[in-house]
Amino acid sequence: MREGAEAFLAAHGYGAAVREPLPSDASFRRYVRLVGGPRPALLMDAPPPQEDVRPFLHVGSHLLRAGLAAPEVIAADPAQGFLLLEDLGEQTMAHRLDAGADPAPLYVAAAEALAALHAAPPPEELPRWDAARMGETAAATFLQWWWPEAFGAPPGEDVAQRFHAALAEMLAPFAARGFVHRDYFPANLMPLDRPAPRHMGIIDFQDAAFGHPAYDLVSLVEDARRDVAEDVRRDAVAAYLARRADLDAEAFRAAMAVHAAQRHLRVAALWVRLARRDGKWHYLRHGPRCWALLERALQHPATAPLARFLDTHVPRDLRANPASLTEHAA
Repeated sequence: MREGAEAFLAAHGYGAAVREPLPSDASFRRYVRLVGGPRPALLMDAPPPQEDVRPFLHVGSHLLRAGLAAPEVIAADPAQGFLLLEDLGEQTMAHRLDAGADPAPLYVAAAEALAALHAAPPPEELPRWDAARMGETAAATFLQWWWPEAFGAPPGEDVAQRFHAALAEMLAPFAARGFVHRDYFPANLMPLDRPAPRHMGIIDFQDAAFGHPAYDLVSLVEDARRDVAEDVRRDAVAAYLARRADLDAEAFRAAMAVHAAQRHLRVAALWVRLARRDGKWHYLRHGPRCWALLERALQHPATAPLARFLDTHVPRDLRANPASLTEHAA
């Protein structure tokens, strides 16, 4: 562990706790399960300046105030990047699904918790996840990584301008309107034996933003990393909408298609960046799923601007992992 971690743990009664490092993700954050301390806990080690725990603290307190299940903060040292967090357990929703659990009740529970999350007024000072930002992030993977890999050269300036214009036109009717987690999918959800909506613990929320709630529901039911059966997807969407009587269901489904198109294109190209830049070739196995989900989203009339751009500039036989990476995609 980093310098200062032992002193931080000792100061809060965890000096003698057994440390069990947890698998890490693509960030600089590291988590350690602490066994034998005053209560079950996790150490978040988020070294500055690469990481900043303040957004985590800000969003986490909002989730708790809204009556949702998020890890309670036992102790914090933001300057050093150390947090002691309530341990919600070892079984994420992803673990349950991988072990063969019935997906239907898990996805419905996740949709119910998400509806409660979105119904609560968002906290102040969230970053924007609006059309401009979503256009930037999609271009950063699709134009800067997928395109040169697929075509052998970067796109021309005219193509880049048309791409941005297509995304802006597609997203314009669906303005940012509330809290979005941005990574609301099974790996970041924890089934809990608690009353709804606290029956689904929510983690990894530090990148939350102010955007359109359809983005989160798409993240859940059109997961880039795992297949979701159509009946499960349908039931989860129905459960969400049943708890959001304030929404126009038809308009919301259009928003889902639009945000699905942006997300799936961005993430399909993200796998290329992770493979080519970072040597994480295993992510390419998710490419076919993302491209298939994109094609489904493009069937909705609301996605017509992006569909026209792709029909003009990207032949259907190229809408896949680039051929140059095929040998790595198994």
